[in-house]
Amino acid sequence: MRRHLDDVAQSHGLEVFDLSFRREAPGWVLRVMLDRATGEVGIEDCQRVSRELSAWLDVEDETLGPVLGDSYTLEVSSAGLDRPLRLERGDQDFRRFEGRLAKVVTREPVNGQSAFAGRLAGVEDGHVLMTEGRRTHKVPLDKISRARLDVEF
Repeated sequence: MRRHLDDVAQSHGLEVFDLSFRREAPGWVLRVMLDRATGEVGIEDCQRVSRELSAWLDVEDETLGPVLGDSYTLEVSSAGLDRPLRLERGDQDFRRFEGRLAKVVTREPVNGQSAFAGRLAGVEDGHVLMTEGRRTHKVPLDKISRARLDVEF
């Protein structure tokens, strides 16, 4: 299923950011989050992928039935304005979103601080650079436990 979903997303210039299948009241939810390397993911993109994936799942119902069960909800969305920055991608997301506001939390304090909010200013020698006012924080990439973009108004 993942391979087919990746193919559908790529055919629309998108990538699968996250895929999950979990029990939520009142049933199971197959959640697909999309991303685009160059630009935003619009509602039309989500609708196209949802229609194609839904049609494919209906055809493959006999094969995937034991996995998906009888009843589930398909949700297709963008990764969002406040999307997580994927740590498993190394410094790729931090470089990609340089100049954007972000929030970063570390596993242990860095210079007495474990939560950072500021503008991504680059990556240098294994450290994410974040500016907060006139200060620049150097946060070791290997100490970051979670990070996400922050919405600008």
